[in-house]
Amino acid sequence: MAKTVARPIARTMARTMAKTVLSLAIIYALLVALMWAFQERLLYLPNAGREHITTPADRGLAWEAVTLTTEDNVALDAWWVPAPEPRASLLFFHGNAGNISHRLESIVQFQRLGLSVLIVDYRGYGRSEGSPSEAGTALDARAAWHWLRDEAETEADAIILFGRSLGAAVAAELAANLEQHAAPAAVILESPFRSVPELAQQLYPFLPARWLARIDYPVDTYVTQISAPLLVIHSRDDEIIPFAQGEAVYQAAQAPKQLLEIQGGHNTGFLDSEPTYSEGIDAFLRDAVGLARPNQE
Repeated sequence: MAKTVARPIARTMARTMAKTVLSLAIIYALLVALMWAFQERLLYLPNAGREHITTPADRGLAWEAVTLTTEDNVALDAWWVPAPEPRASLLFFHGNAGNISHRLESIVQFQRLGLSVLIVDYRGYGRSEGSPSEAGTALDARAAWHWLRDEAETEADAIILFGRSLGAAVAAELAANLEQHAAPAAVILESPFRSVPELAQQLYPFLPARWLARIDYPVDTYVTQISAPLLVIHSRDDEIIPFAQGEAVYQAAQAPKQLLEIQGGHNTGFLDSEPTYSEGIDAFLRDAVGLARPNQE
């Protein structure tokens, strides 16, 4: 009698377990499909802030709003913030959320370092037209470079490419693909990642993220093609892009190169680490690039 009762119970438990496993498999498959389908929305976050919240004038800086036009005829919004006595011009590529007006504190830091700044919103960000994409950000970067060269009449060896987070990938791609005779004076990559597939796999180890990624941004490959002096800046406290990612980018790069380790979170390290941050950039520009401040010459 006991055996007769036990058999239906065992069959019921087996069916329940099978249903549970099937449900979990379906949920996992849906999660994988959603990540594949919506990965652009995970990387590009233009709607985190489309309206300008401030301007350089609020910090007493002279500035000009400029419109850049890309090769595929997309109009981009940008700010040109010239320094009174510039040691060089810095082309600023920001991270994956917000717009140029959220980077005013960084602009102030670079002004104190004697750098004129051109900062641009990628397509689909802020007041720029279009929608963001990997190919699109490459075209956006070229439009900004050409504006500095042609409209601001800045020599290539007086331009520093700077990128933070996603912007580090944009800056690295531009530097790697510029013609050798038009190479920038230097490249600064803050909080870079090795590539989108590698970062995604580290952030989502329970998913086959490396194989799902359609977006690449292979920064660790780009830096092997950069001959200009390179400064990699990263914080061990970075909660979004692990320090190991930036360290791997540095190791992959060819000399001359420097690594500046800072402290603080992904979005606040450049402020949390003052004066180490600004002094490190200043020393790099002076000693590795040969760009002293006018009053230090």
